[in-house]
Amino acid sequence: MSSKVSRDTLYEAVNTILKNSQEKKRKFTETVELQIGLKNYDPQKDKRFSGTVKLKNIPKPKMQICILGDQQHCDEAKANNIPFMSADDLKKLNKNKKLIKNLAKKYDAFLASESLIKQIPRLLGPGLNKAGKFPGLLQHSENMMQKIDEVKATIKFQMKKVLCLCVAIGHVTMSADELAQNTHLAINFLVSLLKKHWQNVRSLNLKSTMGPPQRLY
Repeated sequence: MSSKVSRDTLYEAVNTILKNSQEKKRKFTETVELQIGLKNYDPQKDKRFSGTVKLKNIPKPKMQICILGDQQHCDEAKANNIPFMSADDLKKLNKNKKLIKNLAKKYDAFLASESLIKQIPRLLGPGLNKAGKFPGLLQHSENMMQKIDEVKATIKFQMKKVLCLCVAIGHVTMSADELAQNTHLAINFLVSLLKKHWQNVRSLNLKSTMGPPQRLY
């Protein structure tokens, strides 16, 4: 499926965003978001879509990930300076909704050992699931640091009750090529999720946290 966003338009938008962020330096790294407007879609009737795609370059390097691990994974996380919790730590929360909510707020994502992932609903109730942060599976055969980078590079498109979507696809310290690659990948994946593909897309904009939106489509 061909993209309706030309390479020139894409690079022009990306370069403008990077230029603006250079001219007005902020005290934090601005995130670059892809803003999507949909049309010919009825969120009440149409099947809501949801999908995840792994980008080539990590859009949110500062993402906080916590390991819910067995002994081996906890030791590994400790050695790599990654936040972790054992089954005993989770038991101490006593299914207290407030504490679980705070835990879900504190981290952007969770990874859990195979032995622990099955126990999470029992230990924590539905709290993490409700927050949309049910842990991903971390197996012993996998490299923990690689897996964490993979989680950091994955973005999710989810149709809610409104016709606007917004996903972070990068940040202003990336190069123009990295941002363009991520944007291209994200747009193509989104269009593949839509029922009528490009006919459902009303508009596409790229925007940094503090900068003006740049129209792509």
